[in-house]
Amino acid sequence: MKAYGIGRLTKEIELKYSQSGTAYMSNSIACDRKFAKEKTTDFFNIKAFGKTSEAMDKMLHKGSKIFVEGELQVDEYTDKNGIKKSSVSIVISSWEFAESKGESKEEKKDDFLNLPEGLTEELPFA
Repeated sequence: MKAYGIGRLTKEIELKYSQSGTAYMSNSIACDRKFAKEKTTDFFNIKAFGKTSEAMDKMLHKGSKIFVEGELQVDEYTDKNGIKKSSVSIVISSWEFAESKGESKEEKKDDFLNLPEGLTEELPFA
């Protein structure tokens, strides 16, 4: 099943290599949505392999806003307590920046203030 999304990387990319030498990475993106006038954030697991993962590692950082296109993949596993679980990931086939360099710099200005997350919604001037 095809999947498309726009979100921000939740952490720095950690590029790894398989035993056969294929580059890969796992991360997640945070996507905002409104529900009944309230803003909520959903988190989606993402994976990339080969040149896609290498390019993402070179060009992206925590907080980068990206558009991803890929396929949904269900992974099933057993946790340490023996309980079977599953998770869904978007396996990225292509991606692109979802903001200009100017937008990215504007958002970094907020980091200068060191405001806690969510506080800006309560400020009348934010």
